[in-house]
Amino acid sequence: MASTATLRLILSLLVLSISPLEADYYSPNYSNKKVLNFIDSCWRSKANWAANRRALADCAVGFGQNAIGGKNGATYVVTDPSDDPINPKPGTLRYGAIQSNPLWIIFAKDMVITLKNELMINSFKTIDGRGVEVEIAYGPCITIQYVSHVIIHGISIHDCKPGKSGLVRNSPTHVGHRKGSDGDAIDIFGSTDIWIDHCFLERCTDGLIDVIHASTAITISNNFFQQHDKVMLFGHDDKNTEDKVIKVTVAFNHFGPGLVQRMPRVRLGYSHVANNRYDMWEMYAVGGSANPTIFSEGNYYMAPKNTNAKQITKREVKNGWKNWKWRSSKDKFLNGAYFIQSGWGTCAPGYTKSQAFPVADGSKVLALTSDAGPLRCSTEVC
Repeated sequence: MASTATLRLILSLLVLSISPLEADYYSPNYSNKKVLNFIDSCWRSKANWAANRRALADCAVGFGQNAIGGKNGATYVVTDPSDDPINPKPGTLRYGAIQSNPLWIIFAKDMVITLKNELMINSFKTIDGRGVEVEIAYGPCITIQYVSHVIIHGISIHDCKPGKSGLVRNSPTHVGHRKGSDGDAIDIFGSTDIWIDHCFLERCTDGLIDVIHASTAITISNNFFQQHDKVMLFGHDDKNTEDKVIKVTVAFNHFGPGLVQRMPRVRLGYSHVANNRYDMWEMYAVGGSANPTIFSEGNYYMAPKNTNAKQITKREVKNGWKNWKWRSSKDKFLNGAYFIQSGWGTCAPGYTKSQAFPVADGSKVLALTSDAGPLRCSTEVC
């Protein structure tokens, strides 16, 4: 006979009509397992993840849920950490990233890749660092421009430098002249269906992640950020009205020590900021200008001690912001942190059924973000 707890679960699922994945998330036995967030419970709870790497592509939530990366392509193995921006060699990361066909890119061994110019990623690519330690560092870093369906998972991107003016290949048939990148870790420009998950980012010349020029349908999740000033910018300029289409989900990330501002800063568009951990900030955590919409839900905000920077929010104007829709729900505030709300009416993300995910109360965030950043994976367990 079924236990009382099981019967209660079955009844609740019938009433709520939630998915089998959510059933596992809400299971009465879930507290006996390692606590995983909704994305990770989709694939990490399954045995022998390495035998089915592409299962990851079915696990995104939020606005970037449709990003499939190289799910339907061949596996490409990076064996060589060297780089040639114009004529990349087979076996290098750049050679795989620029191909026209879908590819699931993995790495044969631990490596540090110092790029000689920005890495232009083509559509339908997954860069999957699980099982090894991969760093892109000490040179120009990643540009995702005018493409779609890109997944970047499980790599460290740090100490990025501006790119040089010169030729850079972005496909097997095209080499273009670049004016020089700004020194972002990841620059998303005019692109859609992008998912950045379980990466480590710090200490770059410009931003860590920029989402600009009408980029949309993006999820940034499970990443660990630290030691940086301007962390994330969504929207290029207050007058760049094409950025009204920007929609970004920021979920299950850990904003660690040494961060100053822009976690994120939003212009014109929309951001759902959910179940993230904020370990202090030097200026502010969430900000924006030009009437963006921001929904802060179930976050853990720990204000810095012994400073006046207790306010989480910052509007980059003096007047006219009281009609902007900035809302807080289920957030956890510590050390005097506070969120100034504004606007009227709903600012819910309006997800489709497949995009939606359960957002926990902010008091649960320490457990949900405990594995943020690249995972240490064995062959069987990740």
